[in-house]
Parts: sequence; C-alpha cells; structure tokens
Amino acid sequence: MLAKVKVARPLSIRGYSHRRFQPRWAHHKGRCDAREVVLARDGRGVRRNAACHPVKGRWYSPYDGKWLKSEKQVDVDHVVPLAYAWRSGASRWSQARRRAFANDLTRPELIVVSHSANIAKSGQGPQSWRPQRRAYWCRYATSWITVKHHYRLFVTRREKVALLNMLRTCRG
Repeated sequence: MLAKVKVARPLSIRGYSHRRFQPRWAHHKGRCDAREVVLARDGRGVRRNAACHPVKGRWYSPYDGKWLKSEKQVDVDHVVPLAYAWRSGASRWSQARRRAFANDLTRPELIVVSHSANIAKSGQGPQSWRPQRRAYWCRYATSWITVKHHYRLFVTRREKVALLNMLRTCRG
C-alpha cells in the first residue's frame, strides 16, 4: 500500500487551523461524539453518564504501554495529525472532507493514548517521532499508511524511509 502513496514535498502550513478540521467532535451515535465513541471502544469497563461522557474505565496507551484509570489522563490521538495532514494535501480539501477525516471511526485514525504521549508526538510525522514502545511500531506504521492511502495524502521521502524502517519490525 505504501508503494501506491505519492511521494512529494510538504506543502506550507500557512492557513492551517485545528478549527478548519474540527471546530468540535462530530456526533455519531445519539448524544455520543466521536471522542466519546473512541473512549468507549478502546477502553475496558467504561461506564458513561447520560450525556455519554465516560465516568469510569481503564485505557491502555499503546504508544507508551501505560494503563490509565482516568479519562482525564487520556487523549484521543489523530494517528496522522491534523497539521501533518494539512501539509500532505488536506489543505486542498473541502471543510466537510476535513471534518470527516478528523472524526473518522472507520480507518485507524483515532486511538486512545496517554496525554503525555500525545503531547510528545504533537503534530510530528514518523521521521521525527515514533511510539516509545518499539513493539507498536509495526501497527503504528500500518495505521499511518492505511490512513494516508485512503485519503490520498502524500508522504515525503523522509517519511517513507521512516515508515519502511518501522515496517521492518513487523513479524512474518
């Protein structure tokens, strides 16, 4: 799949704003927004209040291997960060397509991670940041490639090399 992704130079960050993708989380199931759906999907023993907000549960952060017992300790990460997507071609998309990308529950774009891992990652790509747990590199790289391929976002040469190196950790 990576071979089918176009290689190009990154576009300018000019014009980027988080709000151009996600003024707020989109609602998917009744009162539940995309963030709350991901928290319930990726958590264990998650209980929600009437407004769908998690009030109890445990979450595993695959980036750093931490188990977290409070929703306040976790973030829902965009595997391909919004700013990174902007520079990879999303700047040319409609507002509706950017919003769909930012709230995608079908592709492996949204996952629960620790707040500290999400802060460390920020808007970086795989050539600058990798999950702390090397055991997760294969899954991270395949998720990244799946998202980029589906949305027809391009990769830079350095990004492709980093992804290929991470794919070497895949078994069999």
